[in-house]
Amino acid sequence: MSARHRSGVLVRNGAVLAAAAHIAPAGTWLPGPRRALFPALAGRGRSDHVALTFDDGPDPRTTPRFLRVLDELGVRATFFVLGDGVTRFPHTTLEIVHRGHELAVHGWTHSRPWLPTVSRDVSEVARAARAIRLATGEVPLWYRPPYGILTGGRWLAAARAGLTPVLWSAWGRDWSADATARSVFAAVRRDLCGGATVLLHDTDRAAATGCWRATLAALPVVVAECRAAGLEVGPLAEHGIRR
Repeated sequence: MSARHRSGVLVRNGAVLAAAAHIAPAGTWLPGPRRALFPALAGRGRSDHVALTFDDGPDPRTTPRFLRVLDELGVRATFFVLGDGVTRFPHTTLEIVHRGHELAVHGWTHSRPWLPTVSRDVSEVARAARAIRLATGEVPLWYRPPYGILTGGRWLAAARAGLTPVLWSAWGRDWSADATARSVFAAVRRDLCGGATVLLHDTDRAAATGCWRATLAALPVVVAECRAAGLEVGPLAEHGIRR
């Protein structure tokens, strides 16, 4: 084998290994392995508590509606926000904090991360965390990537930004056009238990138009179900996850 050929093989092998290191950690997206092997990543917290979280905001059309309902229910939650939304809608972002809720990082945009773009991941997560600090003065603690796809680059980005990755253990499947309040509640209830982290969405920016209405209608029922089981509902900061 010539030196040139050996060099080409090494380059190709290196590229394959780099791609594998980037993609393989994303297997934590699968709920079964995540719950069994990485309970903190799945958002497993205190047995008497349920963490309520919302993704994809802030959205001035819809987020204030969720804030009003949460006020009526006497519940605080964690909002995983996108950095570009924070810079576009600083007043809505600030209102989330003023209502007593917690902000966390969802990324800069709602992009899919399959190509190895480690430097971009590191830059965009840091940029989103900085946008939150500038808009509100709050320092975010948590990171949840779009689609829950936690690649190697996104693991590194979270570590560099001082953020703890948290996905979810129950979700409402509330992003589709056929979502209803009944279907959202049924999906959440399937995995709802003490220590769960619930994933919902307070906007349709990255989902079917209008699907947020089903989530909003289901929200009081989800909270009532938790309280009927003797479970407190609150943000991740009170959920007891080790950072």
